[in-house]
Amino acid sequence: MIKKSFFFVLLFVLGVLLYFNPNFKTISAGIAILLFGMIMLEEGFKVFTKGPLQNFLKQATNKLYKSITAGAFVTALLQSSSLVSVITISFISAGLISLGGGLGLVFGANIGTTATAWLVAGFGLKIKISALAMPMLVFGVVFSFQKRESLKGIGNVLAGLGFFFLGIHYMKEGFDVFKEYFDLSDYAVSGFLGVVIYTGLGIIITTILQSSSATLALILTALAAGQIEYENALALAIGANVGTTITAALSAIGSNSAGKRLAAAHFIFNIVTGIVAMAFIFPLARLVNNLSGLFHISSTNYTLKLAMFHTIFNVIGVVLMIPFIKSLERFLMRFFKEKVNKDVDEPKYLNPAVLKFPGSAIKALVEESKYLYKNSVFEIVSHALNIHREDIKSEEKLKLIIKKSHTSFNTDIEELYYTKVKTIYGEIIKYATTAQSTLNLNNKQIKAITDIKIANRKMVEIIKEARELNKNINLVFKMDNAHLQNEYDNYRKKLTKVLRVIYLFRTEEDANKYAVKLKQLKNEAKANIRLSNKSIDKLIRKNLINAEMASSLFNDYANVNDMIKKLIEVAELLYGKKDLLFEDSE
Repeated sequence: MIKKSFFFVLLFVLGVLLYFNPNFKTISAGIAILLFGMIMLEEGFKVFTKGPLQNFLKQATNKLYKSITAGAFVTALLQSSSLVSVITISFISAGLISLGGGLGLVFGANIGTTATAWLVAGFGLKIKISALAMPMLVFGVVFSFQKRESLKGIGNVLAGLGFFFLGIHYMKEGFDVFKEYFDLSDYAVSGFLGVVIYTGLGIIITTILQSSSATLALILTALAAGQIEYENALALAIGANVGTTITAALSAIGSNSAGKRLAAAHFIFNIVTGIVAMAFIFPLARLVNNLSGLFHISSTNYTLKLAMFHTIFNVIGVVLMIPFIKSLERFLMRFFKEKVNKDVDEPKYLNPAVLKFPGSAIKALVEESKYLYKNSVFEIVSHALNIHREDIKSEEKLKLIIKKSHTSFNTDIEELYYTKVKTIYGEIIKYATTAQSTLNLNNKQIKAITDIKIANRKMVEIIKEARELNKNINLVFKMDNAHLQNEYDNYRKKLTKVLRVIYLFRTEEDANKYAVKLKQLKNEAKANIRLSNKSIDKLIRKNLINAEMASSLFNDYANVNDMIKKLIEVAELLYGKKDLLFEDSE
């Protein structure tokens, strides 16, 4: 609602400006073209960042210095801190990277955004940029109509750069024309009052444009045209940095806790950096003058000096925040808490943020499926056998566990399915299907998601078979037939053994040892499904059970072996191989 209201206010203000001052239209057209170019650049680079970039960012977050460097490098290359933020939020939501690693990426992205100022000041304003823009647009459009996704990506990148440079050209032309009618430099304010006023103006402009890079391009073109004073331009650059916090806050509305934490971190970083830059703006300006002389930058080349100033105060901000990053992480975790006591039918890992990229989507689906398997399915099957889960996890002999558990738990398997499984199962299938239809997946990733869907379908089938088995076990408890009870105790013992081995397979470090056992148990179950049960045949021949009892025994014999086979298959699908995340994203 806030974002929608802000959008309509923006449209109204823009309409008023264009109506009362037609000379403003060239500048505003330049801004619009530049912003469109940045959007196309981001879309183009996305094609080339599906696997390698995500893998690089994930690997780069194990050390703070690496995550800051990676955030700066990737943002400078892509000219999009928003893309880095989206990837970071998605990865944190899926548990692929820590919050601390994500903070490093976001802080580094602030340094990376300063590359835009260098690009505009050192290149965009020094040559006739429209001469480069037009060929880029022509080739960009040609490439964008190709079928191959990589060629489309190249087309979008070229077209994005073309629109970016064309936007700078129009902004520069617009300020030159604008100056004939209205000289903004007449409103220059010196001293600290000017710093405060123009910092505030920079915040407002960035909030309107929703891009600090676009604001910096606007400031630099205005500075090159002599429309603003250098001192005021420095304050505007500070305001542009602070203004991005409004953008981040608006984008975090309705986001999950990962998005809110990153938006808050971005806000804190930029506010602290802005306050420090404002407080020391004049010493920093003198530092820039000294460095300009050292690097042979002309004392009147205010655009390059502004780019240097922008980089310096962002680097200082990162240096100041590094000692407090652990404290900031603890504060954010405490202030923006995940809902710990989620309802039993509420997904624990699935949220819209994970659907941005294949790696995060697959990771979240695997974790949600594992959670469903080890909590709900494990509980339902063990209670269907009238056996406590803690007994299964213990080292107590199976024979003793079966012997002491001849009391019905009166478990309503149907109710447990509807309260603990059905909704989660539906969400997993929905997210898996959405990922397959909306994300650009390779064959291995498609197979990984298909395996997840198969595993979940098998879990539902296991529960349905457990429901039928539970009914007969409870009936047998009430009968006075030791032979029948003995057969069902054997069924319970077999399933309990499988549940215990699966538990050890999931939790013990030496998983391979239990993987071998599970394979043996699965092969036995497969063989048993095809073979007749000799002990049941013997009971029938000796008239120790009637026809109805024999029918139930045969049915449950097949059910038990099928459950064993499926329980092991699900365990193998979810735990038996590496999650197909980044190593298969290349």
